[in-house]
Amino acid sequence: MCAAQLPLDPKWRRANTLFESHNDVADFALIGVPAHQGSISPTNADQTPDAIRAALARYSTYSTSANLDLAAGSFSDLGNIDSPDGADGVTRVQTAVKDVLDKHKLLVALGGDNSITFSVASGLWSDLSNIGLITFDAHHDLRDGNSNGSPVWQLIQAGLPGKNIVQIGIADFANSAEYSARAKEHGITVISRAELRIRSIADVVKQALEIAGAGGREIYVDLDVDVCDRSVVPACPAAMPGGISADELRQGAFLVAADKRVRAIDITEIDASIDTADQRTIRLAALLVLEAAAGLAVR
Repeated sequence: MCAAQLPLDPKWRRANTLFESHNDVADFALIGVPAHQGSISPTNADQTPDAIRAALARYSTYSTSANLDLAAGSFSDLGNIDSPDGADGVTRVQTAVKDVLDKHKLLVALGGDNSITFSVASGLWSDLSNIGLITFDAHHDLRDGNSNGSPVWQLIQAGLPGKNIVQIGIADFANSAEYSARAKEHGITVISRAELRIRSIADVVKQALEIAGAGGREIYVDLDVDVCDRSVVPACPAAMPGGISADELRQGAFLVAADKRVRAIDITEIDASIDTADQRTIRLAALLVLEAAAGLAVR
């Protein structure tokens, strides 16, 4: 059922209507960064930003648990950045987002593959030395080179201190001993998937915010959706059986966005072209957008 076929009810506002206009100044900004050409595994992740926007029509603007209606907030859709791949594409992304935080409290970037974590974060802050990074990811993303497996390493090389980085959900058999050693060498705080079996997401996020945001540092958050169990994110090529639940990632998105130090969040590693017929991965991504908006609303 496409958005146009969904029933209309004037008392049930659909979440996609929040982003119907481009406002120069708004609390919450959405931007699409459809990078895909440098992915280690072939992907059509460039189709994902618009698919997420369309899936927003399936949800309302009201959060029952937070007792708030997102319709009371201010939102802006900044559209998609053209040709964000390669060296020239990185420059285009950096230029497009350069001044966004001057006009918006929170930016949510829709990938695209995980390479956008480098291009977006390095565009938002020219000096990365006093910025924090939190990743929800099965992988370290500390590979050599320039790909969706290297954004955290690229950020470190560009000046982001490893001690300012927290990685949540790092999975067994998804990383090499060499890159794990690199994480340790640079002082990255790693909270493994195994540790999440005995700790709540709320507790882990609290620790992550304390480390990444120490001293009031602004924070960038990467929501690599392949941190979730493969059964709930079949459109994430690198997702593994045994990842975290969709609900845990939703809770994580809300909790980080509720912290005023968090200024930008990306949602990455979904290939909309391989999702199941019920669009479970894309629908989760749309909910992550709304959880982030709800988090911002309760700051």
